Amino acid sequence: MFDNLTDKLDKAFHILKGHGKITDVNVADTLKEVRRALLDADVNFKIAKDFTTRVKDKAIGENVLTTLQPGQLLVKLVKDELTELMGGDVAGVNLSGNPTVILMSGLQGSGKTTFSGKLANFLKTKKNKKPLLVACDIYRPAAINQLHVVGDQIGVEVYSEPENKNAVSIAENAIKHAKANGFNVVIIDTAGRLAVDEEMMNEIANVHKAITPHETLFVVDAMTGQDAVNTAKAFNDRLNFDGVILTKLDGDTRGGAAISIKSVVNKPIKFIGTGEKMDAIDVFYPSRMAERILGMGDVVSLVERAQEQYDEEEARKIQKKIAKNEFGFDDFLAQIQQIKKMGSMKDLVGMIPGAGKALKDVEIEDDAFKHVEAIIQSMTPKERSKPSIIDVKRKTRIAKGAGRKIEEVNQLMKQFDQMSKMMKMMQGGGGKKLMQMMGGKGMPNMPGMK
Repeated sequence: MFDNLTDKLDKAFHILKGHGKITDVNVADTLKEVRRALLDADVNFKIAKDFTTRVKDKAIGENVLTTLQPGQLLVKLVKDELTELMGGDVAGVNLSGNPTVILMSGLQGSGKTTFSGKLANFLKTKKNKKPLLVACDIYRPAAINQLHVVGDQIGVEVYSEPENKNAVSIAENAIKHAKANGFNVVIIDTAGRLAVDEEMMNEIANVHKAITPHETLFVVDAMTGQDAVNTAKAFNDRLNFDGVILTKLDGDTRGGAAISIKSVVNKPIKFIGTGEKMDAIDVFYPSRMAERILGMGDVVSLVERAQEQYDEEEARKIQKKIAKNEFGFDDFLAQIQQIKKMGSMKDLVGMIPGAGKALKDVEIEDDAFKHVEAIIQSMTPKERSKPSIIDVKRKTRIAKGAGRKIEEVNQLMKQFDQMSKMMKMMQGGGGKKLMQMMGGKGMPNMPGMK
């Protein structure tokens, strides 16, 4: 996420390395590179210029933080300005209605239908809501089918009228259906359209006027950069939407849309899409995103994800097994499954301060644990429960069954032994408390890295 921008900003701050104080010259040189990095990330020229001007004014006039080195001070100022540029505070979704009506808008191919499902899943699992998905794309039959597939996948009902070619009446009928059947959120997926298509823009404007939604969200593909910002402005002029959703932030995005869009349309980014799975949705926190862009990681989000997967009863069982030296590969496999639920390995590594820079040239596979899982699943139940019995002959059989080299089995056995010892040591004092916080999780040295 924003790897190129992060790398270029890091190089810009290196100009100040070794300098004892902020001066007009070294700040100007650094911010020239910062502005160039923002432009390369497809940030609008005026926004980039105004941004660096504000940072320069604050840096030259800074007399308070004398304990910080010039490089550290400028990083802090850039982080604060980036946070403000992307919205400052987190913006929640309005769920005040009964039912709450959410209208989804966006371009063709922006990922709107998929994200409608992600949002429904988020509200169902995180907010304890009963959502109804509504198929209002009257032009593409495949879109209706796609939404039904998504609904089945997450266990959410989908309302559709395949023979009805009036988007306004479908939306109105869906809201009546929701009221009659106890749904407290209605998410209306509309047809993807182009900002220049006057007829289709009129149609969504008519839907908006007829149902007066509590939230109108604009879904945009973050990988389209500055084009996304321009499109958002065109849609906002017609719909006056409430917030933006950035999809495909897990791709090789330049970052321009995330950085620029708030200042252009003056509407907050509310959610981001970080992958293909239905749970790959995050609330957008400007401060956390600024820290990630600057390579500082995002420990808060990492801990939140860990806590979501934390099972107190399971953690207690794991701790007892560790204390009795009974922690086996079945337990280890269960911990891997919990880690996988937290998100893609690349995304998780990016949340660890410094890890993104340290592992810049390391390829991290999304299925980073697949080889480890294959090896463990090739073991017998007895071998998984008592790893100590695994000798050379058993290792050879396990490697063959998993389609891996015996060296990989040896490496896993070594990592497992080291982790078991570490977890045993952590059973006392502060270590025990940390174990409880993390749910007894253990992680091997990143498998799947090349």
